[in-house]
Amino acid sequence: MADKGSFFEDVFEVAKLVPQGRVTSYGAIANYLGTKGSARMVGWAMNQAHTDPAVPAHRVVNRSGLLTGKHHFNPPSSMQQRLEAEGITIIDDQIQDFDKHFWDPVKELGF
Repeated sequence: MADKGSFFEDVFEVAKLVPQGRVTSYGAIANYLGTKGSARMVGWAMNQAHTDPAVPAHRVVNRSGLLTGKHHFNPPSSMQQRLEAEGITIIDDQIQDFDKHFWDPVKELGF
């Protein structure tokens, strides 16, 4: 596998492709990058990116549509606020109609 810096950059590039009003998961990005078991590393990459406005880290959630990374945003409520501004409804940190909003990079970008 590539070094951590290169992997993080690859993660950032995929995250930048998630369209407004859609979300993807840590695991979906890992799968697209050919590192299916590295969802946690994708999460670490998103933790590094949440302050970079070029990387929409708020659009990357866990496989169930939970805002598990919200505590890395300042304030934590800003992850939800950004998603709601894009038309996504969230109740108790859970994206509603998650399947409707889910963006799978393998399907959308090809593998």
